Amino acid sequence: MREQGYPVTGAGVGYRRCMTDSLKDVDPTEIDFLEVAPENWIGLGGRYGRKFREYAERFPVMTHGLSLSLGGPSPLDLDFLHKLKAFIKEHNIRGYSEHLSYCTDDGHLYDLMPIPFTEEAVRYVAQRIRQTQDVLEQKIAVENVSYYAAPGAEMSELEFLLAVLDEADCDLLLDVNNIYVNSVNHKYDPREFLAAMPADRIMYLHVAGHYNEAEDLIVDTHGADVVDPVWELLQQTYSQFGDVPTLLERDFNIPPMAELLQEVNKIRGYQQEWRQHHDRTIA
Repeated sequence: MREQGYPVTGAGVGYRRCMTDSLKDVDPTEIDFLEVAPENWIGLGGRYGRKFREYAERFPVMTHGLSLSLGGPSPLDLDFLHKLKAFIKEHNIRGYSEHLSYCTDDGHLYDLMPIPFTEEAVRYVAQRIRQTQDVLEQKIAVENVSYYAAPGAEMSELEFLLAVLDEADCDLLLDVNNIYVNSVNHKYDPREFLAAMPADRIMYLHVAGHYNEAEDLIVDTHGADVVDPVWELLQQTYSQFGDVPTLLERDFNIPPMAELLQEVNKIRGYQQEWRQHHDRTIA
């Protein structure tokens, strides 16, 4: 387990603008934290801005970036990072994470592109992560991403991820669904991948749904319910690392809040099962 503790606890949900009205009726005991993409909220005024400020006072908030492009060829957007730093301070944000990918090349690509699994890329992206941490004056977490091709790979996804975490000295946002998606698409054992994760670097977890394009191709959409194999891998994650705080992602086909809360409660149930088992083991 993480020695320095986690920035949040329990089970959370990704907050989207379509939840502006439905979230107001949710008891804070039903959701332990929220996660937002800061690009969608920094400097936002009007009704949505007011409601976000209200919810940020009711719930702990994590931020998960979309556009920093840690692996991209363009210089880091320092103007955005300074705005992000102020946003984090203003709303008492508990942590910031970004995708271990890139999304820019003389403009935004509007997709998360895979970073080549090479030693050169390790050094390049790690330097940009360290620069980000220096500007924000805090550690960030990088997320293991889903990918569909590995151009120019000189090492495995696992080797690349571990090398970046070590070289950058940053934390990890461990996406359990992405482990499963990649294990099917690239034919590896998800449990072996999970077993190699560094416990002391895990900041929190993601789970989400996906789309089965074919028997050997899964697309990471965040647009469906979480499937049984991912729930099983989440339970394995708790067995290995303890009840790490876990965020339910849902970006498309977002159901009514009551249905989202069913999956949040399922996460909390698995966390409670782990705690009960842990308590019996040490008793």
